[in-house]
Amino acid sequence: MKARHDERMLGEQNIARIPDGTKLLDRKDVHRGHLLLVNADHPVRTTEEPPLTLVAETGIRVLDEVIALETACMQQLAALLEAAEAGDDIVVVSGYRSMEEQTNIYTRSLEDNGPAYTAKYVALPGRSEHQTGLAVDVGERSEGELDFIAPSFPDRGKCLAFKLLAASYGFIQRYKEGKEGLTGIACEPWHFRYVGAPHAATMERLGFCLEEYIDYVKSYSYEGERLTHEGEGWRAETYYVPAEPQGRTAVWIPACDDYSLSGNNADGFIMTAYHGAGYVF
Repeated sequence: MKARHDERMLGEQNIARIPDGTKLLDRKDVHRGHLLLVNADHPVRTTEEPPLTLVAETGIRVLDEVIALETACMQQLAALLEAAEAGDDIVVVSGYRSMEEQTNIYTRSLEDNGPAYTAKYVALPGRSEHQTGLAVDVGERSEGELDFIAPSFPDRGKCLAFKLLAASYGFIQRYKEGKEGLTGIACEPWHFRYVGAPHAATMERLGFCLEEYIDYVKSYSYEGERLTHEGEGWRAETYYVPAEPQGRTAVWIPACDDYSLSGNNADGFIMTAYHGAGYVF
């Protein structure tokens, strides 16, 4: 959920400032946005297909022509690959999956790899980030065949350049070594999740996985201290708003140049207000 305004003139960096006010959100909005926590304890709750873009239509190398990603995620992935000068070296192996596709992948992995391997690397149907369209698996282009479940993505060359720039374009390596007890998934160097640039950079700085970040943000509120992010020519402030158990939730929006709102797929909303001409989502 984002505010986008026709008054913004990107060439001149002129932005009509948004006055403070409130936005009313339905309970179902808790399950929408770029900061959704999806894991074994927090399944995908919406049956709506996200807005999708075919990856192949952007000219990015893909393992399969039908791979798609949520549109904002796709745009930032293209920008990241361009910045890393990695368009010829990195292949998109997997993106959005329907419930049926995730079920088929899980079942095939059980048959081919066994339950122990599958539990480490394949999320249960209904509990996979791929079903949001915000997760992308990438692999190093090579002469050999890429492993669909665990593609090679080493810490060298263009793959390393991609990893080092990922947070600047809103991506985190979702499953890192040492976080298995929190994520429930083994380290996956190839699996990246789009959360938005200010959040990705803050998570990298603090060494947080998404589970930790979602809990951390809950300590910030509109009335109290707000989590601050800063970049070149911009700053942002983030805070948490618990969802009302019944009815709609009023989210207070401070005066800002733009804002983004996301449910956390659990119990509330994460509000981020942007200030300055050079901000990024």
